[in-house]
Amino acid sequence: MTSTLITKTQAYVDGQWVSSASGKTLAVLNPANGEHLADVPDMSAEEASAAVEAAHKAFASWKKTTAKARAQMLRRWYELIMDNQERLARLMTAEQGKPLAEARGEVAYGASFAEWFAEEGKRAYGEHIPSPSPTSRIVTIRQPIGVVAAITPWNFPLAMITRKIAPALAAGCTVVLKPAEDTPLSALELAALAEEAGFPAGVINIVTTADPIAVGDTLTSHPLVSKVSFTGSTPVGKHILHQAADTVKKVSLELGGNAPFIVFEDADLDAAVKGLLISKYRNAGQTCVCTNRVYVQRSVVGPFVEKFKAAVSELKVGAGDQDGVEIGPLINKKAIDRVDQVVKDAVGEGAELVLGGKRSAAGELFYEPTLLSGVTEQMAIANQELFGPISTLFVFDDEEDVIERANATPFGLAAYFYSRDIGRCWRVGEGLEYGMVGINEGIISNEVAPFGGVKESGLGREGSKHGLDDYLEIKYLCMGGI
Repeated sequence: MTSTLITKTQAYVDGQWVSSASGKTLAVLNPANGEHLADVPDMSAEEASAAVEAAHKAFASWKKTTAKARAQMLRRWYELIMDNQERLARLMTAEQGKPLAEARGEVAYGASFAEWFAEEGKRAYGEHIPSPSPTSRIVTIRQPIGVVAAITPWNFPLAMITRKIAPALAAGCTVVLKPAEDTPLSALELAALAEEAGFPAGVINIVTTADPIAVGDTLTSHPLVSKVSFTGSTPVGKHILHQAADTVKKVSLELGGNAPFIVFEDADLDAAVKGLLISKYRNAGQTCVCTNRVYVQRSVVGPFVEKFKAAVSELKVGAGDQDGVEIGPLINKKAIDRVDQVVKDAVGEGAELVLGGKRSAAGELFYEPTLLSGVTEQMAIANQELFGPISTLFVFDDEEDVIERANATPFGLAAYFYSRDIGRCWRVGEGLEYGMVGINEGIISNEVAPFGGVKESGLGREGSKHGLDDYLEIKYLCMGGI
């Protein structure tokens, strides 16, 4: 059945489907059961460089294509993605593990960026500036920056690609993409649909590899690359920033998070439980914006924990293609070993295990939804990105205290809080040092809003009208002798 979902297993460079020059391949496995799905090319740094050169060559003509023509291709790409939604979702579940309902949602979310930027690309406006001289005129135009190197993660193997590629293409840039080695198949299927949508050779290039460091370093340091867009861990993001500095590339980084979720005593507790459940356990907790620290005001700790424990205990663990499953596998053995150790360390430091806390009988890479209470900021678990189905409960007494504690982290991607006091909503929303704040909402991502963080959680914004900016340069034209 899985084989019917896959149409491409070769890399895509300069309009050609190619194998690696060495003949080496990378195996793609289903994390739910270890099934071998396919082999894709294990490409080298030299082949990544060749892809950059192909993109640079294609840029010469692509940048001259009208915004309307680019929009028509992007719109067609959107339609093709949605026409193939079920197939792409099932493929994603097979290679990444997330429940099928979530995968369907991701395909639609990913497609929305192609639809959105098809329109936004036609609005890359310049401006006329009143001149200080009566004999000159000042105007600005916005032009595509050039070749874009995009490096994407495994947790959202389709949407993280379109969120970067769609605005780049809309702006008139060409792209070389390195997808995560755990989930390259979704990227190749997207490329096949883009080819069908009419994008010219060299405009989109997909380089698959088992050596992400060598290929990534090539892309981030190549002199023909003008822009790097990366989603992943903060340590890797810092390395990329260093790599890009030598050639002064424009860089967008969407990095790690340590999201607080604050429940005030005036909150709708049932709504807060529902929002937290979605924010924390979506994709088995393997999202950069998912809740890491749950702060509950002391006066409502008892009833909130009781409601939340009951909700978590009902989550169904299993393979993503099974009916009713809400928690799929972690991505690989390294991930589940890390999650298991994090929980053991927390209990050893004094946290109370309320629920879960062990590997699931569903399979080798499955972990039970876990709930820890009595957690303090002095514990290691409070100061790291969990990336697993673990909730940690903290208690707080007042508004100022919880804002200070929520901000006491080098990360600043997403934060959430529940309150029915409009004054508090403004105060806390403004006081939290995060790029995105969900107020009485557990899911905040969409194509029309700017996605991104502050502090060590990144640079730049994706989505919204601002998502086009990172792929454009402003040029000032001074016209004299008028």
